[in-house]
Amino acid sequence: MRLPSASIAVLLAAGLAACGDSDATPEPAPGSPSVSAAVPEPEARSEFAGLAALALDRRYAALYSLESGGSTREVVAAVAEDGSWRVDIPAGALGGTAGVTIIRVATGLHQCTLSTPSAPVSPTCVRVAERGDKVPRKYDPRVQRLFRQWLPVFTDRKAPLAVSAVQPLPGVQGSCYAVDSVTAALDQPVDVGIYCYAPDGLLTAARVDFGQLKLVRQVAGPKTLQLPGPEVAGEPMGMTAPPPVVEPTGLVPSA
Repeated sequence: MRLPSASIAVLLAAGLAACGDSDATPEPAPGSPSVSAAVPEPEARSEFAGLAALALDRRYAALYSLESGGSTREVVAAVAEDGSWRVDIPAGALGGTAGVTIIRVATGLHQCTLSTPSAPVSPTCVRVAERGDKVPRKYDPRVQRLFRQWLPVFTDRKAPLAVSAVQPLPGVQGSCYAVDSVTAALDQPVDVGIYCYAPDGLLTAARVDFGQLKLVRQVAGPKTLQLPGPEVAGEPMGMTAPPPVVEPTGLVPSA
């Protein structure tokens, strides 16, 4: 398994560029996460909140595999010492036809085009939110939420969540917890599913409705992260595929 090419330049200092091929065998694509069978436990909620607190302070650069829709992709996540963070998601935008980077720096939250071997581009970035805000739903690939967005909710003991310890997912290190919502609101507080963390707070796996994420390898995080390309004006990439280009037919040349 190789890193997406556009991620190599950014994370070279962290050592991920030399990761080479992995002998890990992808597992079958998971179905929807089943969390309702687990019985919530007060101790599990406390343990989970503690791991999430460690995750908030964790600095790393890591390669993950993402099994979704019957295929496996490589996702790179990095959290720098200064708190900036970045998640690279191949085939994460325009209905799977374009790679996307979600990155937070001091100037705000940005969506950037991601160059991949199948779709090489010169990355450009569009700011989609202020630093403390979320990616608007229309432009949200969702994968990045597993790394940073839900951690403050996980640490909040008053959040409407039910947490239970479960058996580790196959091939996954660390402790795993089923996380469900106990609110009837349509907009759930988090992506419900199973989350697994190492004792130091590193996310080792997650199984949610859009797929299963699994850690491949990780190294220390960089000192800082910068936008992979210039910030430009314009519309960010949406999540749906663009309409097909219709070529005109049946035209009769004029005399």
